Amino acid sequence: MTDSSPTMSITDSGIAFSDTGPRSDMAVVLIHGSLDRMAGMAHVARILQRQWRVIRYDRRGYGRSLSHDGPFHVSDHVSDLCEVIDTAGHVSQALLIGHSFGGHVALAGAIACSTQVIGASIYESPLSWMPWWPGTTAGNQAMATDPAEAAEVFMRRLVGDKKWDSLPEPTKLARQREGVALVGELTSLRSSAPYDFSDVLVPVLCGYGELGASRHCDGAQHVAHNVRHGTLVMIAGAGHGAPTSHPQEYVDAIVMPHIVAL
Repeated sequence: MTDSSPTMSITDSGIAFSDTGPRSDMAVVLIHGSLDRMAGMAHVARILQRQWRVIRYDRRGYGRSLSHDGPFHVSDHVSDLCEVIDTAGHVSQALLIGHSFGGHVALAGAIACSTQVIGASIYESPLSWMPWWPGTTAGNQAMATDPAEAAEVFMRRLVGDKKWDSLPEPTKLARQREGVALVGELTSLRSSAPYDFSDVLVPVLCGYGELGASRHCDGAQHVAHNVRHGTLVMIAGAGHGAPTSHPQEYVDAIVMPHIVAL
């Protein structure tokens, strides 16, 4: 393998992605959650790209892929994922690492791209279609408003009123514009199961944070018990934002076990 400079590219359908680290036919693909961007996985990427090829991308409707107007079902995001991998080129093996909603893209992507994907990880991915999933989450509360207001409600629940109010107006407006994608993907996730857990055949690490909501622990346990090869992992001292607050622990818990097993 030889090192190359980081590259920023865009697919034919308008999905922006980053490809960093040593050139290799094995890539770790980082998939961000709702109302986030590839930047949300930057700390994790910096750790991994010292030794491994890392691909990150802004999912449709977010960040540099904001102009994509949907639809926003998990299957649509999987199409983007496959296109990103194909456009990056020379990837014969991929590890799919998804945070929150991105975990569903990772698991569905493991089904759709079964010849390339050798493992997948999720972290606190909401099982919104399950009858036992609570209706008081940030996502559910956001659905009661229009897209711009939904984004604000969602962000206020995640970061708190004080931090939201302190954000520069351009940042607030950017987040509010992403409300269309937020409402679209969360609505689709509540309507029906986006895939069948039993169809996921690769090893799956199912993560949750020690300080996270109990529903996320329950959700991770459910996935671990219902995929073919699931392992439950907990990140000590972490909450939902572990990729930012605990990037090394995130890498150690839900990325490195896949790599060690290669």
